[in-house]
Amino acid sequence: MVEKFREYLIHANMAKNTVSAYIYAVKDFNSKHKVLNKRSLLLYKTYLIEQFKPKTVNLRIQALNRYLEFLNKPHLRLKSVKVQQRSFLENVISNADYTFLKNMLKNDNNMDWYFVVRFLAATGARVSELLQLKVEHVDAGYYDIYSKGGKIRRLFIPKSLKEEAQAWLLIKGRHSGYLFVNRFGKRITSRGLAQQLKVLAKKYGLNPKVVYPHSFRHRYAKNFLERYNDISLLADLMGHESIETTRIYLRRTAGEQQAIVDSVITW
Repeated sequence: MVEKFREYLIHANMAKNTVSAYIYAVKDFNSKHKVLNKRSLLLYKTYLIEQFKPKTVNLRIQALNRYLEFLNKPHLRLKSVKVQQRSFLENVISNADYTFLKNMLKNDNNMDWYFVVRFLAATGARVSELLQLKVEHVDAGYYDIYSKGGKIRRLFIPKSLKEEAQAWLLIKGRHSGYLFVNRFGKRITSRGLAQQLKVLAKKYGLNPKVVYPHSFRHRYAKNFLERYNDISLLADLMGHESIETTRIYLRRTAGEQQAIVDSVITW
């Protein structure tokens, strides 16, 4: 039944990572409960709340609800848990640290990782999207991403980044294929990318907590709103289904709040 559910999700045009997460949740539930009823579902929900953060709990609940829909048992649906939202953005790389990092990488002629950082921060790409970028997309200046429901989101590559990347690729003699590859010519993995960013953070004396792939996506959004205050456009560019998701970028980071408090409150 789980494999049929996988086929159902794929047929619904759901993202590969989402399918994997949903299948994992169903298998995890089945490993703990032999019977699928309201009681077992509530027991599993209690287990999730005790073991995981609200976001993870809700992802598992969402997966099970989709499974129940597939089984034609929507009456057994679980309610999601409330997520406490912070009044600030946490662990977002500052403009100063981002500029410092890319400059150091360029000075050290570490151009592969210079462009990894540049593309993350200048396109707002998710790491999974970044790894799909090809040389051909750089030449075109954009990458069209097909999401669930048949929607298309265009990931724009800014002109300055496009021209700089084309010059780099010309020197390397690369005219096609995935943009970011390892020394064996294979596409780098999301895990490998995240680990290398931590290594670079330590090398250059940066806080590793703010040097991770999604941090640069946050920086992209913050910078965009500071330069062009159109939250609706930003939501489209980032691929958010709801503008409410994008509103978090109207908040300041904890560090920005601290700086304002330090400068304003002198009494």
